[in-house]
Amino acid sequence: MAALAGAGTALWQGRQPDAAGQPPWGLRFSQPDGSELVMASLLGKPLVLNFWATWCPPCMHELPELDRFQRDHQGKGWRVVGLAVDGPTPVREFLARRPLSFPVGLAGLEGTELSRALGNERGGLPFTVVFDRSGRAVWHKAGQTDYQELAVRAKAIG
Repeated sequence: MAALAGAGTALWQGRQPDAAGQPPWGLRFSQPDGSELVMASLLGKPLVLNFWATWCPPCMHELPELDRFQRDHQGKGWRVVGLAVDGPTPVREFLARRPLSFPVGLAGLEGTELSRALGNERGGLPFTVVFDRSGRAVWHKAGQTDYQELAVRAKAIG
């Protein structure tokens, strides 16, 4: 939350903070396996950041599409990260049944505020943001996305 406040203050003062200080780059999340997901470590590569929850039917429909995109585009430098706006136990149980090829951070309910800071005006799920190599958000979508839509974005970014 401090990173969000700092970015908001910098924008209010009329200057852009560097990418490392902007959401989500200054944030860290626990992962279901107990390790830590450091968002700054992903700077320099294009990224699809997806907010989802186990209780969200459209999220469950799009996760296989995101997983396929990760597998097909990781060789081109792309990364997918899922931020679960959910409790750790349901996420761990879901991933035990349906493993994903991309990292998942446990954002909890605070993930809703992060998604709002990234353009999710209504705070609904799923929500997806695409970042270019410089860490700049270049596209976002509220609602379900799919492989083809992401592939078009990836081609446009390069």
